Amino acid sequence: QVQLAESGGGLVQAGGSLRLSCARSGGTAKTMGWFRQAPGKEREFVARIAWDTGLTAYGDFVKGRFTISRDIAKSTLYLQMNSLTPEDTAAYYCAARRGAGFFTAAVNYDYWGQGTQVTVSS
Repeated sequence: QVQLAESGGGLVQAGGSLRLSCARSGGTAKTMGWFRQAPGKEREFVARIAWDTGLTAYGDFVKGRFTISRDIAKSTLYLQMNSLTPEDTAAYYCAARRGAGFFTAAVNYDYWGQGTQVTVSS
């Protein structure tokens, strides 16, 4: 059973940066990604990466501010977030999918972390 553990959230001022990490254990995944969910809103796709090839994709709102990456040796996923705005405030979730494929809908991911809160103050 794959387990995911996020870390790195916190409070940051607008314009600042944060780096989220997600450690995977207990199994493999072909695709991993980040989603976020703000209060009263649906879970939103942020970014995903094909674990073997490193091919990435991002949500439209990212606009070059975020970078998803992975360390294969450490089975760890990262999300570097720059130029943060208050609209980025949300709980950020790490997700993993057993199979390959470029999916942006949360329903296509098999495993989820517990989430880490990111709060951006104005």
